[in-house]
Amino acid sequence: MMKRRPDEKLGATITDGGIRFAAWSGAAERMWVAIFDAEGKAETNRLELESQVDGVFALTVPGLAEGTCYGFRADGAYAPEEGLWFDPDKLLVDPYAVRIDRPYRYDGRLAARRGEGTDTAGLMPKAVVQTLPRVERTAPVFRPGGLIYEVPVRAFTMAHPGVPKRLRGTIRALAEPVVIEHFVKLGVSAVELMPVTATMDERHLPALGLSNAWGYNPVTFMALDPRLAPNGIDDLRQAVVALRDAGIGVLLDLVFNHTAESDELGPTLSLRGLDNRAYYRSADDPGRYVNDTGTGNTLACDHPIARELILDSLRHFVLHAGVDGFRFDLAPVLGRVGGEFSADAPLLRAMCDDPVIGDRVLIAEPWDIGHNGYRLGGFPYKFLEWNDRYRDDVRRFWRGDRGMVGALATRLAGSSDVFGGGARTRTVNFVAAHDGMTLADIVRYERKHNEANGEHNHDGHNENFSWNNGVEGESRDPEIAAEREADMRALLATLFASRGTIMLTAGDEFGRTQHGNNNAYAQDNELTWLDWAERDTGLEDFVALLSRLRRDFPALGELGFLSGALRDGGTVADVEWLTEAGRPMSDANWREPDRRCLAMLLGSGTPHGGRLAVLVNGARRNASFVLPRREGLEWRPAAGGPEAAGDKLAVPARSVGFARETPVGTEAKGQ
Repeated sequence: MMKRRPDEKLGATITDGGIRFAAWSGAAERMWVAIFDAEGKAETNRLELESQVDGVFALTVPGLAEGTCYGFRADGAYAPEEGLWFDPDKLLVDPYAVRIDRPYRYDGRLAARRGEGTDTAGLMPKAVVQTLPRVERTAPVFRPGGLIYEVPVRAFTMAHPGVPKRLRGTIRALAEPVVIEHFVKLGVSAVELMPVTATMDERHLPALGLSNAWGYNPVTFMALDPRLAPNGIDDLRQAVVALRDAGIGVLLDLVFNHTAESDELGPTLSLRGLDNRAYYRSADDPGRYVNDTGTGNTLACDHPIARELILDSLRHFVLHAGVDGFRFDLAPVLGRVGGEFSADAPLLRAMCDDPVIGDRVLIAEPWDIGHNGYRLGGFPYKFLEWNDRYRDDVRRFWRGDRGMVGALATRLAGSSDVFGGGARTRTVNFVAAHDGMTLADIVRYERKHNEANGEHNHDGHNENFSWNNGVEGESRDPEIAAEREADMRALLATLFASRGTIMLTAGDEFGRTQHGNNNAYAQDNELTWLDWAERDTGLEDFVALLSRLRRDFPALGELGFLSGALRDGGTVADVEWLTEAGRPMSDANWREPDRRCLAMLLGSGTPHGGRLAVLVNGARRNASFVLPRREGLEWRPAAGGPEAAGDKLAVPARSVGFARETPVGTEAKGQ
């Protein structure tokens, strides 16, 4: 991949004499920069770029300054059946645009064939030339093993009464004191912002009166969505500073696997019109896209120009906003070379080795829908990975599936069956995420309820490993409500007791519901907006208690796999697995299909050397646990329970209890 000198950068660069515009195409015959008035409406000039070396077209235009609105046009062969889409009537947004003047909006005219439509300048945002100050280079705040809090930026504060109305639904709202106080209360280590780069609605949504609420349909990779960041990257940078001051890192969820240009019927917005065959992967038929993403197209991350664009985008957010790192949507696409995934793919290797990106946090969603697309555990050692096996096994245990106690222990211990090839676990544990049912809906609905999405309930996953405690959906039965509350607490306690990095989705700490919709990407409304007025503050306080326990007992957040090895000078094992009677789990115990109780004793990680007991009771009856005693030490309840009765600890049905080993006569912390 070619490294360009500063004066060869792509995009718009302010120079002493004006602005240098540069774009790349390996197949275009001619290219122009279109200059627009300050409102981005009237095209005031169109200047042809000069063909240079290595596919670069560039021109320095004197007299222009910061704030100039512009777009590109390209001409060449128009033969979609051959993967060639050149049409000078299509205004193209610069792939290196750092700011756009308005949101993208889908219009069918953007997909018109050459000669059959009109000039699209009036339908498209314009790139805006902007000077980008660099931030001070500092190490990431977030460290693996901490708590990641997944935030849909718009939905998070749209209904927040403590956020000024003018800021609701924006990145700037995240810097508000009331928001930061909530993060601090929960013990958040880093917020992971769902996509904040500019997005376009899928073409079927406007007719349904719906819009993309999640943002996983980008056009360009650097420019933030004006609806979320009216002041561009300045808004993100200010939020990062405020959050870092509170000890909280910022991770960006980025989409480099596809764009909103979609399939052969999609709109021409940027990459397709510049060089479709270079930026997107095609099938054996060059006129058909490979669809490893399920969205119509797949970015050709094995092409040098696409790799360069992605790496430059990542550097952009580190150098100009100071973010801690990134989560990559459908990440196997980034590692596909010739269609096959490789952990040693040039792009993945470059991310790990890059002097700007290499020290950032990198998180993979390790699956796409292409050939051999499920790659959990297969990414380079530097990457953390979303662990859906953790999600499914924990849900199945608490749902009551038989024979799950061994799988539960494996997930609690760091998933060595998945990540055991290294010295530490790279798991990101979660029980719910934006994609799927909310935590509250897992215990309320056995089936998905996506009718509001306009696809006759055909979209979204059919198997959610969820249960409803006897009634599908809402119930006024106090017994059912109590069972659901207990189940949510059990799922949360399991998450916070698990080895490795953990992730909580915004609102799950206070029981938000989407009424069974497990694919609410198109619901930019009260269904996905967090309801702060009706939140379950008791559940929220419980999560804060769990977070304090995790901080007070460092062994919970360590990354080494639990193996039973001795620690603390050879006196205490890092973990002991016991029955409720206090005896070591035998092979026969592990194989019991109906075993619902398990004690996990974690080796010390506190100044006084005491252990922590995690007491799992997945049965529908109360259970008493007996724990081994050491001289001068006693077991005391932690994080609100369990109750002690003599030598026994009483753990209610379907719950997780915590007990801390402390010197006799002292008070246990974190109660």
